[in-house]
Amino acid sequence: MEIKQQKRGDLVAEAIKRLITEGNLLPGDRLPREVELQQMFAVSKSTIREALKSLEVQGLIKVSTGPSGGGMVVEVPLERTFQLMQNYLFFKEVSIDDIYTVRQLLEPELAAGAVPHLTEADFDALEHNMACCSPASHDRRELLRQRQADMDFHDILAAANPNSFLRFTCELVNEMIRQLIVFGNETPRREHEKFGTANVDIHRQITDAARAGDAQRVRELMHLHMQEARTYIKRMNGKLRGRLILDSDIVDMQQRVRSQLGTNGVRAPAGEGKRVAKPTTTRVATSATSATKAVGKSAAKPKATGTKAVGAMAKTKADAKTDTKTEAATKAAPARKRRTVSS
Repeated sequence: MEIKQQKRGDLVAEAIKRLITEGNLLPGDRLPREVELQQMFAVSKSTIREALKSLEVQGLIKVSTGPSGGGMVVEVPLERTFQLMQNYLFFKEVSIDDIYTVRQLLEPELAAGAVPHLTEADFDALEHNMACCSPASHDRRELLRQRQADMDFHDILAAANPNSFLRFTCELVNEMIRQLIVFGNETPRREHEKFGTANVDIHRQITDAARAGDAQRVRELMHLHMQEARTYIKRMNGKLRGRLILDSDIVDMQQRVRSQLGTNGVRAPAGEGKRVAKPTTTRVATSATSATKAVGKSAAKPKATGTKAVGAMAKTKADAKTDTKTEAATKAAPARKRRTVSS
């Protein structure tokens, strides 16, 4: 059985992940400087930069340049997670029915769980959203924008729910609907208006029930809302377009979220922001030893990693050869055929 060799940059990236984990580093904490990481893992500058770039692409760190530059731990943004998820789903068969089956199971529980935690700022944001989504405009583009803005109502409820995993899952589905569901040009304007009116009406009922503290009523209304939304989208010939999410789309999502937070005063998700970052020096120094040992162990076991020794990692020429071979292999790899996403 052929054992695939693991690149030195990947080994170092894994070791830095261990450093973050064992050092309990939080968003805002800094990694050691590049030169310190080179000494720590006995590798070249190019290998360290390759590892840092890999972690940055994963959304785990942010790399800055300059005298005080280096890697800083960041919270993985929802937008990047959504991009990776859609890259995966791009090659799968996913329909609107599939999405709304999941929503019908999760959204009622999400909304009901948010009720005890909603603040006046949240209710103000819900009211603002309903005012913006009222289908008074006759501009078709504005009607389409309103259907996307309908999802903001659900994100506001999600931010108040203390169940971080439920919130995360629902926000991913909401973003998927916002970004990927499109309607045919032949869809009459009156259908958009009916859909918009129905959304605002039931959003009003959900908001009133939440103000009254009636979580069970909120659960029932949200279940009905998901049934109605599925019916309207199918009647309007809504389709799920299969596409890869670009980095420019990520920027647009981030700007939209920042705009929403600034305009509506929506707070951070419930249960977040409670951990206080501690000074990083001690933790980095403590974790560095075990992380370095982990790289050494990985490099010393060919069956596990495909590398022969830690000493080989220190050779810049070997790094360059590995990088060249990997790049050539990537260019030579045939493109995988995309499967069509069903509607």
